[in-house]
Amino acid sequence: MAWWQILLLTLYAGLEILDELQIYSSLNTPVGAGLIAGLIMGNLPAGLFIGASMQLTVLGVGTFGGASRIDATTGTVLATAFSVSIKGMSPQVAISSIAVPVATIMVELDVLARFANTYFSHRIDHLIDEEHINYKAVERNVLYGALPWSLSRAVPVFIALAFGQGLVQTIANALNGDLLWLGNGLTVAGATLPAVGFAILLRYLPIKKHAAYLILGFTVTTLFSVLFSSIQTLATGVAAANKSFTATFNGLPMLAVALLGLALAILHYKNIPLKSAAQKTVSQSNANDDEGEITDDEL
Repeated sequence: MAWWQILLLTLYAGLEILDELQIYSSLNTPVGAGLIAGLIMGNLPAGLFIGASMQLTVLGVGTFGGASRIDATTGTVLATAFSVSIKGMSPQVAISSIAVPVATIMVELDVLARFANTYFSHRIDHLIDEEHINYKAVERNVLYGALPWSLSRAVPVFIALAFGQGLVQTIANALNGDLLWLGNGLTVAGATLPAVGFAILLRYLPIKKHAAYLILGFTVTTLFSVLFSSIQTLATGVAAANKSFTATFNGLPMLAVALLGLALAILHYKNIPLKSAAQKTVSQSNANDDEGEITDDEL
């Protein structure tokens, strides 16, 4: 791994957390990290594969009230860098053996960054309590608060990239040698992790209320996937038998699935006012019918 790659990945790791806290450009997400790390390492497909897998893994994971959560973005950066630079390490193994453990360990550093920030918060409180407030000093301390956040990501990434390549290479050689059974298990685990993210997401979504949309989306996507796969297989066979057959058949684009979901969401959203108006009318009608009657609550 070249020195400039380590430098750029370290700078990105220090900036992405600030982006997550203030800018929200989406480059701080695992997919964004996979894009940036893939471009820096010269292997965009590997970066996007790892980033998308980690994005799906944490699809149903959120943070509320300032709670810390696993840092899938930093895990994606290191997994992409080592997957590309380390011989014999597949993206799936990098996900399960590097991205997930790193994302979990980063929770502790996230807590440390939050704790360190209290120092600057107390300095700001002290400056505000003074008789003559030094507004410039307040502004400086607000900006200083970005340092713990940035260093909590940049320092571990730099240390891992600068000094951890030998260790990771040794692990990769072992997983492809005497511990091949473990390497195969990690490959399977890395491939199934996105399903875990979907499971967590479905656990907290109102599935019972919108079960019809879930069934419809699953069925339509499955039917289209089978249809497009069959067409691709048929086209490949025809192309092999007839060299003059040059038509190209692509697989089912995810954009089509996303647009289908968007259409269903729009239809559901437009039906909400109609349902609310109907329910209001029924409630008023019931109230008029029951006028003069004494209910159990009024006894």
